[in-house]
Amino acid sequence: MNTGTAGALAAYLLGLADDELILAHRDSEWTGHAPILEEDIAFSNLALDELGHAGLWYAAHAELLGEDPQTRPDELAYLREPADFRNVQMVELPNGDWAFSMLRQYLFDAAETVQLEALLNSQHRPIAERAAKIAQEERYHLRHTAAWVRRLGLGTEESNRRMQAALEVLYPYAQQLFQPQDGQADLVGQGYIPSEQATFADWRGRVRQDLEGADLRLPEAAESPAASRAEHSEHLAQLLSEMQVVARSDREAAW
Repeated sequence: MNTGTAGALAAYLLGLADDELILAHRDSEWTGHAPILEEDIAFSNLALDELGHAGLWYAAHAELLGEDPQTRPDELAYLREPADFRNVQMVELPNGDWAFSMLRQYLFDAAETVQLEALLNSQHRPIAERAAKIAQEERYHLRHTAAWVRRLGLGTEESNRRMQAALEVLYPYAQQLFQPQDGQADLVGQGYIPSEQATFADWRGRVRQDLEGADLRLPEAAESPAASRAEHSEHLAQLLSEMQVVARSDREAAW
């Protein structure tokens, strides 16, 4: 693999890792605040899983660039500035109500499931191996969140209204997960990553079926608020300020 290809693939992995990390932090904010005790525990476990997935992708990113896969993930998570993150904007949005957070998690889980299924066939073996490991947990994530989508969509008039309102906001943001970035066309051609068009079509078909089964209407096609993963909302800086404060208090400390 030449240097240019390695750099493009590392950038792709950084986006995957940042998505997982930022969503994990948002999910963790529900700890102690979820509507029922069982879901408080379940959503906390989701956050831990997403954090673990982030670590796997950060390590793969470091390996590609010849960096230390043990220490580099912590540096990437806690010592970068907001402008250096490459997560989609959907995961950095404030949690809102339970319907908003659950629907966001579902849309993300469905997208991740589609992407992982395709990455199992990646020509870069470390990616395929990590995708296989993550997919085992993601299967349960999607089952859990899809059940909540149905529960809330078919629950009461109020729960359905909240879910539909969340869907109208989140659907455009979710499409950024499938926006091609610089250099990715070559990676698709070499079999390292899946086609964004193919994964988007698969994802849209799956979520349409689940949403319609929950009496929810998939919005008409709408453009994502941001095409580039370098574009962020004002919410990311505030989130990172909270998430990074301990690590930044003493950068030489061993935790």
